[in-house]
Amino acid sequence: MFSEFKKEMDLGGRKLTFETGKIARQADGAVMITYGETKVLCTAVGAKKPRTDLDFFPLTVNYQEKTFAAGKIPGGFFKREARPTEKETLTSRLIDRPVRPLFHPNYKCETQLICTVLAHDLENDPDIVAMIGTSAALTISGIPFMGPIGASRVGYIDGEYILNPVLETMQDSQLNLVVAGTNEGVLMVESEANELSEEIMLGAVMFGHKANQEIINSIVDLAQACAKDPRDVPETPKIVSQIKSAVQELSEDGLREAYSISEKSARQDKISSIKATVMENFIENEDATDMIVGSVFKEIEKDIVRKGLIKTGQRIDGRDTKTVRPIVSEVGILPRAHGSSLFTRGETQAMVVATLGTGQDEQIIDGLDGDYREHFMLHYNFPPYSVGEAGRMAGPGRREIGHGKLAWRAIRPVMPEKESFPYTIRIVSEITESNGSSSMATVCGTSLSMMDAGVPLIRPVAGIAMGLIKEEEGVVILSDILGDEDHLGDMDFKVAGTEIGITALQMDIKITSITEEIMRDAVDQAREGRLHILEEMSKALTSARDGVSDNAPRITVIKVPVDKIREIIGPGGKMIREICETTGAKIDIDDDGTVKVAAVDEKASDAAVAMINDIAAEPEVGVIYSGTVVKTVDFGAFVNFMGARDGLVHISELRPERVEKTTDIINVGDKVKVKLVGIDDRGKVKLSMKSVDQETGEDISS
Repeated sequence: MFSEFKKEMDLGGRKLTFETGKIARQADGAVMITYGETKVLCTAVGAKKPRTDLDFFPLTVNYQEKTFAAGKIPGGFFKREARPTEKETLTSRLIDRPVRPLFHPNYKCETQLICTVLAHDLENDPDIVAMIGTSAALTISGIPFMGPIGASRVGYIDGEYILNPVLETMQDSQLNLVVAGTNEGVLMVESEANELSEEIMLGAVMFGHKANQEIINSIVDLAQACAKDPRDVPETPKIVSQIKSAVQELSEDGLREAYSISEKSARQDKISSIKATVMENFIENEDATDMIVGSVFKEIEKDIVRKGLIKTGQRIDGRDTKTVRPIVSEVGILPRAHGSSLFTRGETQAMVVATLGTGQDEQIIDGLDGDYREHFMLHYNFPPYSVGEAGRMAGPGRREIGHGKLAWRAIRPVMPEKESFPYTIRIVSEITESNGSSSMATVCGTSLSMMDAGVPLIRPVAGIAMGLIKEEEGVVILSDILGDEDHLGDMDFKVAGTEIGITALQMDIKITSITEEIMRDAVDQAREGRLHILEEMSKALTSARDGVSDNAPRITVIKVPVDKIREIIGPGGKMIREICETTGAKIDIDDDGTVKVAAVDEKASDAAVAMINDIAAEPEVGVIYSGTVVKTVDFGAFVNFMGARDGLVHISELRPERVEKTTDIINVGDKVKVKLVGIDDRGKVKLSMKSVDQETGEDISS
């Protein structure tokens, strides 16, 4: 027999409701969470038996949006939800990051979290709702989850922080920040900002953290009413403590020596050799599996690196805590690309390419909150060779999508307005080496490649990844972290921005006892590093080049009367196709009469603009036009001019002398020059050929 439970609270001026016990009752934990009229079903299921063959926690998070939630039918041929959209992938990552560190370290059962958007009121974004619902489902499931967590979105409008602003309000916000954490502290931050100061960003984080406490308390109340009995968690095998001293004796000296090697591949080779020697010593011990020995070996590695940093302040590669690795910035490295750069920071390298297109190249996004077009795209690729490995090449995974979106958020606030720079822009970042933050290298490389392409960014953007080591002995904040420091540390803190302020911030924390003061020190130290990187980037380019690349299309923007759009397009698109085929240009027409003509060749652009202007212009008496004969009759010929407009050249206006037969002078398809001599009361146009020199186009009527 299942019992139903319901819990309500006020959050940001709207009602947030938790319901459980009615739907998905066979899941370990299931919560229907409602915010406004947005509803998300969140479920948590953990397998009954642990995966003894894995040395990591097998957690899967799936956030999915059903189009019926917004009263829509999916686009495309199959009319069914298919592969995850970018929004679904990013939200799955958003949920995963704060909950993953909170599972008991000995819990290794395969666990799946599924969040299904069932209703969307087009006001409350389901991502925050899903994060809160996931926390509640886990807390009541009996799975060993050391939560709950709360999650909030923070906006910043007119100098004030706004909690969970509705989608329409977010359009006016200078900040879009998501913060999640426990009662003890912040675990995850994801944000995009319009060059805001460190003080404002830190204030937003703490504002969201404070709001999360009410959410956490409500989930605790729900759990007290209906949570399942907690599962038993296996104790750490006794063999672990028994072999730790042996592994330490075999490896400690060698590992200390290995971590004094600054070059990544040489260091990894040394560590691999030490590990292989350790493993050989336990081959005959059936209880000491490779996984257990490997786990102990990793703990000793972590202990050596962390305590060494705390004690000496000297890092693996010999740097102090604030020094950024050597930077080399190059631009224009690919001759045919519209813009390109190679950004190298230590052993991390990104080749970034910018391509400029027209409105026809925009990406159409089919979202729950409506369809829209995106004219700025950033795609991040991480091939296996970048870390010296041979691996499977496939489509972009969650990591690639997440890193690309972080860089996109960092650059978007400094993009020029579409009206002043009407190009579609695609950025591709190929990570060619990686030892440290490749997403921040992408930010720097993107800024340089776009300026190389002539994109007038408001200001250059740079990014830096920060780390943290916190032990009882003290706290060390690290600038420009290495891959090993990220893996063995307590915080991954990425900050991107201009010389004025922050444009993107992403933070993942593995411990929950980081104080506001530590966070403040981290953002201040990140600012120093960011300004240094911007200075190094300026050695390649300080601002956008004058004009776009010669290989890029030139876009000319003109305005035509709205009532002329139909004539420019023509019946069935005939006229606009003819202009494109004749000139080789691409043409986009907006409903407000804005026409964008794109062509690599300037002559093609000028010709297309001239043809459009001819169609859009009103015919004037006394003006000479070029035209084409479209029909001949006994009394004259009809000439098409100014696009779809026709006029009659009477037989008496063909030549100064008398003409017996129209076709003696002209035939259908002939190109002629005509002078407009009159428009009668019915709008019929009268043309003359005899008034124009057909060779020079001069008026000879006088």
